[in-house]
Amino acid sequence: MSSPPIRLEAVLVEIGSVAVAVSGGVDSVTLAALAHRVLGPDAALMVHAASPAVPAEATARVRAEAARAGWSLRVIEAGEFSDPAYRANPVNRCFFCKTNLYGAIARVTDRTMASGANLDDLGEYRPGLDAAAEHGVRHPYVEAGLDKAAVRRLSRDLGLGAVADLPSAPCLSSRVETGIRIEPEVLAFIHAVERRVGAALGAGGDAKRAVRCRVRAAGIVVELDPTSLAALDGPGRGELEGWIAAQAPGRLAAGAVRFEPYRTGSAFLVGRGVGAGASA
Repeated sequence: MSSPPIRLEAVLVEIGSVAVAVSGGVDSVTLAALAHRVLGPDAALMVHAASPAVPAEATARVRAEAARAGWSLRVIEAGEFSDPAYRANPVNRCFFCKTNLYGAIARVTDRTMASGANLDDLGEYRPGLDAAAEHGVRHPYVEAGLDKAAVRRLSRDLGLGAVADLPSAPCLSSRVETGIRIEPEVLAFIHAVERRVGAALGAGGDAKRAVRCRVRAAGIVVELDPTSLAALDGPGRGELEGWIAAQAPGRLAAGAVRFEPYRTGSAFLVGRGVGAGASA
């Protein structure tokens, strides 16, 4: 391996007994795989929080990898949906999400917690990092100087197969415009739309493709990468629009459905301006 992973291994050894927060994405799964390899199942505990904001396939991916590799795994409920501050969806919603997550992990273990945050995350609006700081969470990738591209290379080096090419997939709540209350049925709708549109356009499982269903005050917006957006120009567009409108729960059913270019963090609002830059 190259020198950054060697530094990463040294960070894990320094931490020793660790609880890795595993969401099911490439960053956290790769960190969990390396922690298990370097520290072993007794010292490395993986903790996954199942939630309406976490796609079922992410939970299944974590369980499958744990079974395949022999991880020590705990699946918990973080309890963020019982937190009114989280459900209100303020611009710093992620702070309340991570506060609940790290609090829940701390209740099942006294190990040092570690996250999959990498260098690229430091240039974005990440209120969850404030919650991490309050709970003493370590960020091994950041400490070792690894960005997202380096994490993907490490994932391939570890033989994680398709995990290395997983598209970025923040929690489903990140698709809901700031100030709109987080509801489980809306998150289920968002996930269903992304799966249906991704399958129709052949965008699933490709790190270079993006499908985001945004719930905004003005209606439903499906954001796509340039390739997917170009592929949408055909007879299937009207069918997808109709299907999305028919599936929309509650008041969303009365809103318009639009397709637009993908913009990172575009569901977040700061004051009256757009774009806090959170990766979503």
